[in-house]
Amino acid sequence: MDNSLQLVLILLAVAVLVVVLCRLLKLPVTLGYLTVGIAIGPHALGWIPDTLQARHLAEFGVVFLMFSIGLEFSLAKLRSMKFTVFGLGGAQLLLTMTGVAGAALLLGLDWRAGVALGGVLAMSSTAIVSKMLVERAELNAPHGQLIMGVLLFQDLAVVLMLIIIPALASPASDLAPTLGFALLKATLVLGTLLLFGQRLMRSWFQLVARQKSSELFMLNVLMITLGLAYFTELAGLSMALGSFVAGILIAETEFRYQVEDDIKPFRDVLMGLFFVTIGMLLNLSEMMDNLGWVLLFLLALLLFKAVIVALLARWFRGDWGVGIRSGLGLAQAGEFGFVLLTLAFEEKLLPHHITQIVLAGMLLSMLAAPFLIQYAEAIVRRLSPDEWMNRAMQMHQISVLSMAVNEHIIVCGYGRSGHSLAQFLTHENIPFVALDMDARQVRQAVLAGETVVYGDASKREVLLAAGLLRARVLVITYDDEHSALKILHHVKSLRPGLSVVVRTADDSHVESLKQAGATEVVAEVLEGSVMLASQALLLSGVPFNRVIRRIQENRARRYSVFRGQFHTAEDSVDEVTESLQARLHSVLLGERDAAVGKTLAELDLGGLQVAVNAVRRNNLPGRQEVSQPPGDMVLHAGDVLMLLGQQTALVEAEKRLREG
Repeated sequence: MDNSLQLVLILLAVAVLVVVLCRLLKLPVTLGYLTVGIAIGPHALGWIPDTLQARHLAEFGVVFLMFSIGLEFSLAKLRSMKFTVFGLGGAQLLLTMTGVAGAALLLGLDWRAGVALGGVLAMSSTAIVSKMLVERAELNAPHGQLIMGVLLFQDLAVVLMLIIIPALASPASDLAPTLGFALLKATLVLGTLLLFGQRLMRSWFQLVARQKSSELFMLNVLMITLGLAYFTELAGLSMALGSFVAGILIAETEFRYQVEDDIKPFRDVLMGLFFVTIGMLLNLSEMMDNLGWVLLFLLALLLFKAVIVALLARWFRGDWGVGIRSGLGLAQAGEFGFVLLTLAFEEKLLPHHITQIVLAGMLLSMLAAPFLIQYAEAIVRRLSPDEWMNRAMQMHQISVLSMAVNEHIIVCGYGRSGHSLAQFLTHENIPFVALDMDARQVRQAVLAGETVVYGDASKREVLLAAGLLRARVLVITYDDEHSALKILHHVKSLRPGLSVVVRTADDSHVESLKQAGATEVVAEVLEGSVMLASQALLLSGVPFNRVIRRIQENRARRYSVFRGQFHTAEDSVDEVTESLQARLHSVLLGERDAAVGKTLAELDLGGLQVAVNAVRRNNLPGRQEVSQPPGDMVLHAGDVLMLLGQQTALVEAEKRLREG
């Protein structure tokens, strides 16, 4: 067997096994790839040598990693979070780099190595942190918003560090002009691409998309990504910078989501290879020889970053609880830190033994990250005395609101679905208590006189304060499987007999939610298909009763609460009875039809037991539609009348409209 093929098979087999294990243990896949690199690299089993070809291939992993970051980059999101992103994120980066550079000088390292190391350690893991926040339903919590803002700034800072680190490697006498020239060159290249590339990118993608070839579209995405990466490399900048710009340019077009879906397999495979090569750099024997330094570095990294972020978040938000949670969430090293560390090592800014200690500490910090985030609540309650008071006040507010009602409905989430549900409940005079994590939305609802309170419905004490033990029904109106499963777990342990209705976007999580205790799961995509079918049947002339019966049959099969309530026999309504049922029928008026120029009152379709539901005017801009039109409305050629009546009456009505 060819040696290169054997190496590829070894890499694939070990990677698949480790990634499967990570999935089963619910650990980040990134850690699995790093573990593979450590195990089969030249410093452990030695199955794969550290070759130049493998490093070049791994560079493409960085290219697609930066491309995906650029693709997810949103100028609108950046503007809406600019205070958090540039304020908190910028302060975190500067203070971390300053502190690390100072410590490096004390340890006898060059200040340039300290600056590079500061940039490396300032980064946090977007993959691990965002995944944990989603699973814990904390993405919209105050600390979740702060964490995501800092991570967004770090993504931007990587681009700057990719320019600064190579410039730092130049001789001390040439440092200032080299750095200035690199920044000027980057500004000119990026400015040119962003200024002229946007219009060209949209036009070019529209031309490619019109060919209706998925293969051509995919080839075009690869050409744009690698082409801009090559262009920036020719300009003396990094390939990753060009791919980042390519992502930004495509993100502003309507093809963003298609590109993101097409590029995902390439990105994931090459990113995996990149992290494998990072793991191959770690020498386990050296790590064990310097275990004391590694553990000391790990402890210093976690404490320093956690304290820096906690103090800044406390200053920005005035809440120690939010600050400590944010600090614990961002204390670890990140994926981009590995990119910058590799670059600093290749530019000979960091010596080999320092790189080994830093690399080992960064890996261990990423292993510790899920545990720090998981136990953040217990740590906050132990360190912040104000947290107990704030939590007690929040529970008091929820309890005061819920004590006024009994046999009520608890609405978890007050977005569009929750607000719509609340309107139905209000019309039926059914009491409810709504919980939501968006403080602005809660404030607006309270000003409108609605019974909405700020609280995280996935927390046990919040549900109890909302009157879970007295409630009639609980409804989860937002689409978040992890949060819904936590709520169902609390309901099952505290009030096992309570009916729970859960909303979800599609039917992929229906079974898991029902197994967790949901009484019914309403999938929007299925309900949408029912309404699509009903509208299509009505407009096709199918009688109302038959359409309603079809909807009832469909829902009876899907929802147990409807089961057995509707008769499904086809022969329960015979043809004679069905012909007497009302149905919709549309009539388009032509130039020679008798109804043109007359009013609806003159036509007297009501005398035929036919109602005009709507008139749609196709000959006007915007195609206006008038529902329940008045009797003095004059009809014109091109009007479409929506008639409602029995089949025989509709035939007579159309005859009157045509012939008079």
